[in-house]
Amino acid sequence: MSLTIILIILNVGISYYAWQKPDVLNKMMMQPYMVQKQNQWYRFVSSAFVHGSWMHLFFNMFTLYFFGRSIDAWFHYLLGDATLATIAYFGLFILGAVVADIPTYIKNRNNYNYRSLGASGGVSAIIFASIMYSPMNDICLYGVLCFPGFIWGAIYLIYTQYQTNNIDSNINHSAHLYGALFGIVYAIAIEPSSVPNFISQIASWSF
Repeated sequence: MSLTIILIILNVGISYYAWQKPDVLNKMMMQPYMVQKQNQWYRFVSSAFVHGSWMHLFFNMFTLYFFGRSIDAWFHYLLGDATLATIAYFGLFILGAVVADIPTYIKNRNNYNYRSLGASGGVSAIIFASIMYSPMNDICLYGVLCFPGFIWGAIYLIYTQYQTNNIDSNINHSAHLYGALFGIVYAIAIEPSSVPNFISQIASWSF
């Protein structure tokens, strides 16, 4: 069984279980105040396996399914070893989730009422690592608007940066942004030649 399917099963199973037990959901979600006051550092990881609704869960898992398979194949190709590829993939997801929540923690560690949850940080890391390796692969919005990944990636970064400063938003766009940036850095660390390859590919693109 692929790691992508395992991650999806874990997210669906844990999210569903937590929905039946609100106290479990509350203990698993990211709450910076409790991390600081009670040293509940596990929340950086546990919050990546619970979601707020079926729609939230479906969107993250649908995205993970397609981009996860891509990055899994890339790591197998680049590392040449199934075990190393699996470790690299799992590390990308978990570290992406953790790093994505660090700015959230710093900003809200004294805010008792702030909470967030979801795999978006880890999924964003996977998306952008995949775009780094395959910038010309089309990404289709609603199955209609299809453009190379690097274009949608640029739009996504601009949008999340703007929304990160939107205090009225109920979505943790900061986690999306920093998860995406971590994914780029992680992809380069695994394969430094991805930078010149990325540049050469997008340089040859024409509308």
